Amino acid sequence: MEFLTPFITVVHIIVCVFIVIAVLLQPGKGGDLGSIFGGSSQTIFGASGALPFLTKLTRLLGVIFIVTSLSLGYISIQGERSTVIKDEPAVSGSFGTEETTP
Repeated sequence: MEFLTPFITVVHIIVCVFIVIAVLLQPGKGGDLGSIFGGSSQTIFGASGALPFLTKLTRLLGVIFIVTSLSLGYISIQGERSTVIKDEPAVSGSFGTEETTP
């Protein structure tokens, strides 16, 4: 599985960048400034333009993002598990009772 990790990581980063671009290209719900001051309802609900394409693209990129995230998470927990706690036997005796001589 280690040979897939760099490939999935690169795909994940590229998808992240494209998601940001796709979201920034989409217009807001208000559409344009004319709808705020009593413009026609066609401005809000009609004339979608490139919106369906960007919506589908964003959904596709979101699905790919979720799949790559889950894949990287699954691969990372399959690797070697390490801990900072060492399995050393306990030291017998009391600490601080040793006398130091100069």
